[in-house]
Amino acid sequence: MQGVKDSSAPITVALADRNMLVLSAMSEIFDRDPRFSLVATASTAEDFLGTVMRVPVQIGIIDWNLPALGGQKLIEVLRDQANAPRVVVYGEDTGDLPRQALAAGAAGFAPRNGPVEGLLDTGASVATGQMVFPFLDVRELQNDPIHQLTKREKALLEALSRGLSNRQLAAEFEISANTVKFHLSNLYEKLSVTSRTQAVAFFFAAKIGPSDSGRS
Repeated sequence: MQGVKDSSAPITVALADRNMLVLSAMSEIFDRDPRFSLVATASTAEDFLGTVMRVPVQIGIIDWNLPALGGQKLIEVLRDQANAPRVVVYGEDTGDLPRQALAAGAAGFAPRNGPVEGLLDTGASVATGQMVFPFLDVRELQNDPIHQLTKREKALLEALSRGLSNRQLAAEFEISANTVKFHLSNLYEKLSVTSRTQAVAFFFAAKIGPSDSGRS
């Protein structure tokens, strides 16, 4: 994703929300703030993705429940794009949503029931390279390797724990043997292990459940 912004220029931003009234209100708010330059708006994850791939922006403010991909999948897709924006999730501050957003790869979270200034300030802070999440110890989560894994990598780790060979992994995930080796190399690096046995030991130590290791 993109790096820290140039402080001498407005922060370029794209907005995405399934609720057109919310999207319109957010557009007006960001238009009025001289810190920002509103580049685009979208009401679906697919439209947002297509837009920011054509016209790069520094930050994206997204609804977690965007149709049809959803916020989590959208962020995971963006993580693989070199010029993708840093993402702030604008959602209901209930349950485990801020933690889920962070685990997916978001750079910030702003609650919908919070003040408008909070959303603007979160966007500005994220543009400078900060991580902004309410009530979370960001450093602790970032230090846990499990939160650095994509859903595909978690699924691969779970498959390793079942004793599947590289050929069986290739068949299960419908990818080539070389692609399996590539994913395993990335997985080992993120877990700071050097072998399949060590990765499996990490899996059982972390007690990753089926809901955590779902395939993307």
